[in-house]
Amino acid sequence: MSPHLLYVAWGFPPSRGAGMYRALATVAAFIDAGWRVTVLTADRAAFETLTGVDAEAEASIPSAATVVRVPFDARRGERDLARWSRLRMSSPLLWSGLRLLVETARFPEPGYGHWAAPIAAEARAIHRRDPIDLVIGTANPNVDFVPGAVVHRAARVPYVMDYRDTWHLDMYADRRRGSRWSRSARRERRLQRRAHEIWFVNEPIRDWHARELPSAAARMHVVQNGYDPTFLAPSAHQAEQRGRDRPLTLGYLGTIYGPMPMRETLDGWRLARARSPLAAAARFVIRGRLGHYSTPDAATAALIDEYADDGVVYGGPVSKAEVAGVYAEFDALALILGRSPYITSGKVFEYAATGLPVVSAHHPQTASTRVLEGHPSWFPIERVDAEAMADAMIGALTAAVAADAPARRAAARRWAEHLERDRQLAPRIQALRAVVEGVRP
Repeated sequence: MSPHLLYVAWGFPPSRGAGMYRALATVAAFIDAGWRVTVLTADRAAFETLTGVDAEAEASIPSAATVVRVPFDARRGERDLARWSRLRMSSPLLWSGLRLLVETARFPEPGYGHWAAPIAAEARAIHRRDPIDLVIGTANPNVDFVPGAVVHRAARVPYVMDYRDTWHLDMYADRRRGSRWSRSARRERRLQRRAHEIWFVNEPIRDWHARELPSAAARMHVVQNGYDPTFLAPSAHQAEQRGRDRPLTLGYLGTIYGPMPMRETLDGWRLARARSPLAAAARFVIRGRLGHYSTPDAATAALIDEYADDGVVYGGPVSKAEVAGVYAEFDALALILGRSPYITSGKVFEYAATGLPVVSAHHPQTASTRVLEGHPSWFPIERVDAEAMADAMIGALTAAVAADAPARRAAARRWAEHLERDRQLAPRIQALRAVVEGVRP
């Protein structure tokens, strides 16, 4: 019988969260490699309240996957005052304090800790019905690591901790969050000591954790996000084939959050339009979510509106199934990221794979720089200001309409093949298959 993987991901489709892409692709990769996969995730109602839902991504879940949805109490994220309790209405501070105690009683993670008990119970039930050979928990939230530890204690089943984000590393400030001896920090170290493997999305994050817990360093691996060719295939040739029946377009696709240099980018765009007739006739289209929640961030929306007269257009969020079509409407791309040696982003891989000219609208220290080095149509900046942004944007748009643009796009797509997500996952899947087959009767 093929091995049985329990994959734990709070943010699984129909969640709109950015981490959903890695979870969906990982499940598909294990199924393609011959595993039976059970996914443990939250119920649809939680995503409707917190992140919004992506029905198209939900339809992309492999039919061979068994999806078990455990109810998640999303009252903390409820914004409809009509649904607030009397206590919460009369004293939001008291309600939040009591809520925090309940949430963290079982697991030290505000907002999610209360989910530890139900998913642990469900993991045990799944193991009784169909013995589990391996557990992978992908975080954040970090409560996703709980079922692996629970099944390991009960039946010595190996588990993998897959970090899409970090728990105690502040990636923008480059320092530890909280005390090394806090309850959550001690819990993380216990989990890491017993994990069979620990995955990180890039080398700098792995190195930081290896310094924090040297005894686990040999079990720490880099599994980059990569891109999913299935979702990009239709965009590969559309850019070359369409006529010039619309303005030249610089595009951004992704979630806007955190300390991203949005104003510097938009100021750079304004300056580019003032300096270049090509840019002056172009537009800058922004697609994706404004913030992590179902309600768009008002401050970000207002910032984008400030530049409406400069050809800046916000086109709304994008379903995973629509990604290829959106890229096909762009002539060049702006990769906007906050400054951090630990930030790669998932979108950098897709950007590279489209073959379109890419403007790195981020500090060169940011980890995405490593991913794009060698890309045939890459326009990095040396500093984050309007002058540097404008020069890179003009260069990218010029490259997009150059006579050799089709050849450069094809060369960039070939260059990016090594960034396919399956190529990142394959070595780890093979190694884990050998482990579980070695312990199975």
